[in-house]
Amino acid sequence: MRKMYDWMMRMAASKRAPAALGTVSFMESSFFPIPPDVMLIPMILTNRSKAWWYATIATVTSVLGGLLGYAIGYFAFEAIGKPILAFYGKEHALDSFIAFVQQYGVPAIIIKGATPIPFKVVTIAAGVAHMDLMAFIGASIVARAMRFYLVAALLYFFGEPIKHFIEKRLTLVTTVFVVVLVSGFVAVKYLF
Repeated sequence: MRKMYDWMMRMAASKRAPAALGTVSFMESSFFPIPPDVMLIPMILTNRSKAWWYATIATVTSVLGGLLGYAIGYFAFEAIGKPILAFYGKEHALDSFIAFVQQYGVPAIIIKGATPIPFKVVTIAAGVAHMDLMAFIGASIVARAMRFYLVAALLYFFGEPIKHFIEKRLTLVTTVFVVVLVSGFVAVKYLF
């Protein structure tokens, strides 16, 4: 793992960084263990004017990788999906997550996809649950855009000083953001 992390940090400073970010974002959504934030953060800090472009790359490729994760869950869960979830220690949580996806659908993907929970777990479970593919794609776009654009915005506006806060408290930042978002949905539902 350390070698992969070091490689990603070196790639973040290279001319091939955008392609590497896209590759890592794609793979992380279906099987890769290291989140794209490891590359996204130093890339944005190196060139803050490209923050939105880098967030777009991460979002688009993460959603495309999510389709692979969905296909793994839908078509090859026993052969591929189960070992991936076992690697992350999530095989026992699958039944409750599938029930969560079946009960809440799109909001379940948005909530889980915006948090630091490995997105591959979300995508594979959505495939196993046979979630509507178009709803899955839409929810994935919203979830991943929220996550990557939030990181990009914080780094764009606050730069290096916010880096350590994001690295140490990314879970807190995304959780607060999701709680505010869900509260907004609930308020709209009950007030209007």
